[in-house]
Amino acid sequence: MTTSTSSSRVRRWLIALIVILLLAAGWWWASRPKPIAVVFKEADRGKVESTIANTRAGTVEACQRTKLSPILGGRIEVLAVKEGDRVKKGQLLMKLWNDDQQAQTSLALSQVDSARKHVVEACTQAANAESEAKRQAELRAKGFVSSSKEETARTDAQARRAACDAAKADVSQAEMRVKVTRVEQGRTVLYAPFAGTIAKIVGEVGEYSTPSPPGVPTPPAIDLIDESCLYIKAPMDEVDAPKIQVGQPVRITLDALPKQSFPGHVRRVAPYVSAVEKQSRTVDVEAVFDHPEAAGKLLVGYSADVEVVLAARDNVVRVPTSAILEGGRVLVPRADGILEERKIKAGLSNWEYTEVLEGLNAGERVVTSLEREGVKAGALVVADGNTAAAAK
Repeated sequence: MTTSTSSSRVRRWLIALIVILLLAAGWWWASRPKPIAVVFKEADRGKVESTIANTRAGTVEACQRTKLSPILGGRIEVLAVKEGDRVKKGQLLMKLWNDDQQAQTSLALSQVDSARKHVVEACTQAANAESEAKRQAELRAKGFVSSSKEETARTDAQARRAACDAAKADVSQAEMRVKVTRVEQGRTVLYAPFAGTIAKIVGEVGEYSTPSPPGVPTPPAIDLIDESCLYIKAPMDEVDAPKIQVGQPVRITLDALPKQSFPGHVRRVAPYVSAVEKQSRTVDVEAVFDHPEAAGKLLVGYSADVEVVLAARDNVVRVPTSAILEGGRVLVPRADGILEERKIKAGLSNWEYTEVLEGLNAGERVVTSLEREGVKAGALVVADGNTAAAAK
């Protein structure tokens, strides 16, 4: 009886111990640290460039663009072009009503003709008077006429010569009046200052065109663009501006042509800082395409970005810039899946890659998904299978 009771107690203790062990194992299993799925990237060898990019979107601009308006206001009488037309240099674009000025020109031309006829008359009389004065001088020398008669003839000749010169001056004055009236007519017409394309026209035949007074922005009558020469104008942060020099290589990207970049170079760096309200201070940089034909036909006004290449190195150890923590630190996995922090010495850097001078070898993996919760030194991690499959 005693033996049976002892065996029963032992079994109960064994069962209780097993239950306790199972509960402890369950608790450990439930509370064990779960690995965090992270994205790894191997340090490899390749090219790294030090670059800076514009702070806001740049714009495709035309090398030549002018917004034309007549100097005087008036009713549009002739509109010789329409939007989208290609025009040649010197081609008539628009003319305002100017019949009154044309009449003034006709009057001035008639005055020129009259003045020239008066010149013929006055100068002919002057020539005749000079001949008569010469004849009277000869007769006076022979004693046939008195000195007073000779003096009268000489005075008359001088007066008529002066009248001839005055008539010539009148011709010059009349010709200048013609030029003045033509200048006035020029204030009412618009000619193309260069070959290009008509981008926009404000106004129709019969409507009144108003010039832009000083300080008052008025839409131009005609917007003319020469799209044969284009460049990119992009604002750069004032802090980066001292690093940019004319001639430096750039990469140009356009929203209209995604996943493409075009080589170019810096054409101009503005000599002043733009201070726009509620925006950072920037310096405008102009870049041109090395091979404009590669980009195809671009439209003025396209948004574009410019990445200026300050320096470049080939075949260096590099890691994604997104893998670097503040202070030049990266997270690398140990063989047991625990992350450890490692200090590196960085060289050239851009938004995509950073050169590693010390602290990391090619082939070692680093964590790039630093934004995920719990990713820090000491954390247990595994490779994110979805990301790895997508990368493949």
